[in-house]
Amino acid sequence: MENLLFYIISAAFRIIGLLPRHTAKMFSRWLGRAWFILDRRHRDVAINNLTYVFGYEKSPTEIRQMARRIFANLVLVLFEIGWAYRSSPREVARHIRIDGLLHLHQAYRKGRGVMVLTGHLGSWELLSDAAGILGYSINVIYRPLDFKPLDRFFGHLRSRSGARLFPKASAMRKVLRSLQNNELVGTLLDQNSVRRAGVFVDFFGKSACTNKGLALIVQKTRSPVVPIFLVRESDKYRMIIGPEIPLVLTGDKSRDVEENTRRFNRVIESMIRRYPEQWFWVHRRWKTRPLNEAAYASPSHDQGNSRWN
Repeated sequence: MENLLFYIISAAFRIIGLLPRHTAKMFSRWLGRAWFILDRRHRDVAINNLTYVFGYEKSPTEIRQMARRIFANLVLVLFEIGWAYRSSPREVARHIRIDGLLHLHQAYRKGRGVMVLTGHLGSWELLSDAAGILGYSINVIYRPLDFKPLDRFFGHLRSRSGARLFPKASAMRKVLRSLQNNELVGTLLDQNSVRRAGVFVDFFGKSACTNKGLALIVQKTRSPVVPIFLVRESDKYRMIIGPEIPLVLTGDKSRDVEENTRRFNRVIESMIRRYPEQWFWVHRRWKTRPLNEAAYASPSHDQGNSRWN
């Protein structure tokens, strides 16, 4: 049954990929509008998050309109996956412009491997194909999906350009070996973490439980961290490779983990502010709260504090 479902999912994405890209954009707007209307739970999460971040800059009407466009962009990601699945990685690469490649070259020359920081921004599912054109061995830390046929599909998509996939629960040893071999290892760091695996650091002005794995890795390996994002610009894509993130390595392990994770969040936040409609706002990023916080208040309840904007 798992094989059958895998082939059905693969066939569905191939069919989706038949649509011309400009037609897919139009369908995404329609389907995104329908999703926004029908899915109250995710609509409320997105509007609350947007109100928290942009409540002093935008009216409720503007925020609602922005949320609709975000839903459309998330639907477009599915059409992009279908298009990429039908295309070769080389064809996908023809639509990508690369900015900042020198930053990656400089970090790589240090000989300690490179940790690549990214997030659910823009066309993140095409990043593996995009990374394949850079000429480096790339590995990706990921969380396996509960639905095995879908997890198998995405595993096939993400690894077809040569990337190796490391399930998060058992990734550490493989990550360390890859860095010793001077390879790239990518990780997404923009989602809520459970308390035991995370550290509370600022994200858009409010404490957010953020996975501390990346900070622990670089504390042990001294590997450079380079941010890479793939964003959508008109009918093309732009791979933005930022400068190496300066690390704090004082020897105070807990403080260093906290400060470096804060720096990683700051870079992700900066990219989201540049492309706000391309981030995954339907996720409850601030769900896990510190133990000393009386209760979780939704972002919209925090608008009285101007320092959060």
